[in-house]
Amino acid sequence: MLIPAYNAGFSLSKLLERTVKIISPPAIVVVNDGSTDETEAIAKLFSVTVLSHATNLGKGAALQTGFDFVRSKPFDAVITMDADLQHQPEDIQRFLQAYSNRQDNIIIGNRLGDKKNMPFLRVLSNTLTTFLIQARTGKKILDSQSGFRFITRNVLEQVTLCARGFEAETEFLIRAAAYGFSFGAIPIETIYAGERSHMTHFSTTVNFIKVLFRQY
Repeated sequence: MLIPAYNAGFSLSKLLERTVKIISPPAIVVVNDGSTDETEAIAKLFSVTVLSHATNLGKGAALQTGFDFVRSKPFDAVITMDADLQHQPEDIQRFLQAYSNRQDNIIIGNRLGDKKNMPFLRVLSNTLTTFLIQARTGKKILDSQSGFRFITRNVLEQVTLCARGFEAETEFLIRAAAYGFSFGAIPIETIYAGERSHMTHFSTTVNFIKVLFRQY
């Protein structure tokens, strides 16, 4: 389990309380991406593996730090999960069951099957970016912006992120598709508490477009 975290002190304790009931703490990796709050201290309270950046480098950099660590250990796969309580740790077992059934290399938690709890701007940005990434990759990817993902080890051994920001999750899908890896999905609940979509940030949108049209 890989959790990139930046100033997530407000949510990390509740998230880890639930996650350690499902996964052994040493197999949970929190990448503290230069947080200035109590994120690192809270993670250490739960005896999970904590990797820390001295400064904030971005979500993509945090994910790559975690992927490098996973590759250095005898793990067969990793599940990535955001630190802001938008994901249900209890869905972890559903990812494992989905992999057991289909053996897809990447399984994405799909929030777009039930949009009633999703803010309009989220629906708009997620639907548009997912359409564009499907067109770019030729793969059936149902929710390209979901950070709740199951990824097998052979993907991590082939795909390395260059992007450091939120656009890295898009880059990951494009690179994985270029290598011919297979994609699956499971439905997950939409959980929001008024957060603003990162795709509404001008710089993130520009970076997304750059990644989308870059040749790999």
